[in-house]
Amino acid sequence: MIFADGAVGLMLFGLWLFCIIDVITTDESQMRNLPKVAWVLLVLFLFDLGALIWLIAGRNWQGAGSPRPAPKGAGRAFPEYDRPGRYVPPDPDADEAFLRSLRDRADEQRRAYDQRRREELKAEEERLKKPPTDN
Repeated sequence: MIFADGAVGLMLFGLWLFCIIDVITTDESQMRNLPKVAWVLLVLFLFDLGALIWLIAGRNWQGAGSPRPAPKGAGRAFPEYDRPGRYVPPDPDADEAFLRSLRDRADEQRRAYDQRRREELKAEEERLKKPPTDN
């Protein structure tokens, strides 16, 4: 009897551990009903009940028997561009104009900084060239 209780307890602990690892490693876009943080907290604090809730209501079981396909754009230089829900400008020309305005603004800030730095260096040189005045 004691052995059976220990075995059941060990199996429940294994289920809980599996579910915690599964929640943490599952991509948030594959989760159902709640955000990832809520699932982690639910499984952590409700132990076996939370693990069962995760398996029933949170885990996406579609394609569970087959290996996961490579994500769209795998191997590309910038895979974050393929992220679901990413903002894509409706007008590419407006996006180019925005980026051009950002570049122009950055160039203007660099020019203003360089000018200010030259003036500071010039003022420092003049200060060093002046002979010290004794009172």
